[in-house]
Order: sequence, then structure tokens, then C-alpha cells
Amino acid sequence: MNGNEDNRLTRRLGRYARVTGTVGGLAARVAGQRYLGLNLPGGELPAEIRAALGGLKGPLMKVAQLLATIPDVLPDEYVEELRQLQANAPGMGRLFVRRRMSAELGPGWRNLFSGFDETAAAAASLGQVHRAHDHDGRILACKLQYPDMASTVEADLAQLRVVLALYERYDRAVRSSEIYKELQVRVREELDYSLERRHLELYRFMLEAEETVHLAEPVEELSTGRLLTMTWLEGQPLHEFMAGNTGLEMRNRVAHHMFRAWYVPFYYFGVIHGDPHLGNYTFRPDGSVNLMDFGCIRVFPAPFVRGVIDLYVALRDGDEELAVEAYRNWGFDDIDRETIEVLNHWARYLYGPLMVDRVRTIRDRDGGTDGRKVVGRVHGELRRLNGVRPPREFVLMDRAAVGLGSVFMHLGAEINWHRLFHDLIDDFDQHAMAARQASALSRFSIPAQDEPGAGTDPD
Repeated sequence: MNGNEDNRLTRRLGRYARVTGTVGGLAARVAGQRYLGLNLPGGELPAEIRAALGGLKGPLMKVAQLLATIPDVLPDEYVEELRQLQANAPGMGRLFVRRRMSAELGPGWRNLFSGFDETAAAAASLGQVHRAHDHDGRILACKLQYPDMASTVEADLAQLRVVLALYERYDRAVRSSEIYKELQVRVREELDYSLERRHLELYRFMLEAEETVHLAEPVEELSTGRLLTMTWLEGQPLHEFMAGNTGLEMRNRVAHHMFRAWYVPFYYFGVIHGDPHLGNYTFRPDGSVNLMDFGCIRVFPAPFVRGVIDLYVALRDGDEELAVEAYRNWGFDDIDRETIEVLNHWARYLYGPLMVDRVRTIRDRDGGTDGRKVVGRVHGELRRLNGVRPPREFVLMDRAAVGLGSVFMHLGAEINWHRLFHDLIDDFDQHAMAARQASALSRFSIPAQDEPGAGTDPD
């Protein structure tokens, strides 16, 4: 083993130790507080979790970010602490920044900018963002990846495999082999900022007709595989924006723009932004949305998108055969009719806002359906039936649906979701969508996402 390989192994083993000790210790304390009635200080533990996960960086921090977006899952004090991770994770110091920028753009990197702020404007799981100016006067955002992130990712993925395996020994309702495969590929892709730049260009193309959705312009000559430079987008995080805009009309406008920002690419091109946590979008005074962070993107085959629409139609019309076909198009090859009916119970809850042609909130409290009760019932039934193995494609689709649903709940938006949905699907043509997708992916050199290791850029 040469020196570089030895150093990488040492870093990875160090990461294993830190992840196991930090997360394992905190998990034990949380379990004691929740299940054993231990009297742990309520105000200190959430801050400790935020500090520990923020210090670790990497994919594990995304778990906290996602949990903080879902209403009622965690107590308010936990949400408040974890929410700060979404755009304010602990940053790296100036010496690190100088070394990293020199490694990416060469020793004369400062001459490429008219100004560069060495203090991070925002810091997240895989990198941090610096504000800069180019020689034309444009304000730029320079997203710089932390060092040794390949080792960090591999350590986190190994820990995730262990956690999933242990959980399956206790609960077989959802088998996680395909979930792990999907997360493994997608997280490794996020290390490749050259791929993220092409994802950004793809999204600019797909959303060019959406005047209420704003995206940065990438600066290719100032970007590398670990540095992504783009124009700066001014906007407010959701909680700040809503503090000064509490009227229903504005909240509805924001929800409408968010819905189209995510689902125009999905139904027209079979592409979805898979990371809807609150740090990845901000809002302008008119309620239009800045969409950011394109490391976690999923391309779906046309039959999968057709299946999303088919299941909606099947549930609406009571067409059992069409429901079976939809699940098969999604990759459920080994489930019986009883399992399908259990899955349909969950699907009816998710599709509920789309089913009725009227204005309503995303979670209609007058309907008498409690999401937690639905989840509990479906989970119990799946355990009784020896579980189900979701196909890989479901990971990001589910993540996007949960994340966006949480935004709409936070907003309290009252919209005719049925009409929003039908505006996108009424003219759906599977073959036309497949052709648009193929042309767009080719135009921006986006790799086939199901190839093992596609988009990775290992250290």
C-alpha cells in the first residue's frame, strides 16, 4: 500500500470511528429519553445533535435536514436546531479555502475574480458556498467541496448498510436492498460537481418557460469536479419569507410555483430534483422561487412516469387491473393482490389531494384521515404479509413527495391540487416524453443513471 492509499484508509477508519461514536452515542441517549423515561436536559440534546452532525458533514447530515422539514415528526426544539443545518452548517476556515481554491483553479486563482469572500456564506453537507465577484461585476456563488469527501461518503455508506441490516432484523415490512443501491449511486454522484453543473444546465433548459422559477447560470471556466461557480441568487429562506408574508394569497402563490418547479421536469422530461429540504430553495418578494443544489437528480424511464399517472386513474376509477399494471411498471414484480391492496391504501392517502376538483389544503383535516394512522396500518399489514421490496426509483420519488408535502403543510396553502396536476398530465404522451428526455440528456451529456458508479469522481 502506497502513502496516499494509507492516508485514505486512515481517514476512512477515522470517519468510521467518529460516525459510530457520535451517532451511536446520541441514538442511545435519544432512545433513553423517548422510551425509558430518562430525564435528559431537553434544551441541550437538540443542540448537541446539530453540532455533532454538522461537524461530521457528509450524507448523515442530510438525514437531519430531511427530518426537520416534516411537520410533527420531531418536537419543536429539535426542528429549530436541525433546521439550522439546512443552510448554516459549520464552515471550514480561510486557510482551507485558500488551499482548496488553489488546488482547483491554480495558484493564481485570485486573479480570476475581482473579489472573493473567504468566509463561507453558507455551509452544508458536502461543501460550502462563498460569495465572489467576477471582472464583469456579476455576483457569483462558488460552491467548494470539503476535502476527503470520498472517504467520508464511503464511511457513511458503510454505516448506513449496517443500520439498514440491523433494522431489517427487527422489522421486515420494507426490505432495503434496492433502497441502499439507489442511495449508494446517488450520494456518490453528488461528489461530482461537473455532473452537477450539467444538471443545472439541464434544469435551466427544462424550466426556461417557467417565469416564476429562477436558476443560477453556471460559469464553466471557473468550475471543476470539486468547485461549482455560478451566478448568485438573492432570496429568503422559507421561514424568513413567511414571517413577513402571512397572507393566504401569497402562500398559495408560493405553493403553486413550488409545485411546478418540481413536477414540470418530471412529467415533461422524467426528471426530478431529489433533495427538497428547506436549504435548497429561497424566495423573492413576489413569491417566485430560487431553485438550487442539483447534485441529487433522478432520471426515470417513461413507463415509470406513465405508472404514476396510471395509478392515479386506477384509484379514481376503481380499476384494479390498471393498478396492477402501474405497480409492475414501477418495478414491483413479486407482489400479490393482497399486498397491492395494502399499497393502494397508502397511495389513496398520497393521491388524496389530487382526487377532488376543489380548493383544499394538502392535508385536509376535514377529511378525517390521519397520516400517522395510515402509515401505522400500512406498515403493520406489510409486516404481516412478509414485507415488500420497493424498487430503486422510489427512493427519490418518495423523498420529493414527502419534502414538498411538508412545504405545502408549512404554508397552509389552499389550492385546487387536482387542476394543478391535470394541467401537467392531461396531454401526457409516453413516447413524446421519452424522446424529449433522450434529447435533453444527450444535449447536456447527462449519463445513464442506472449504470453502476455513474457520475462518481473518487479521490
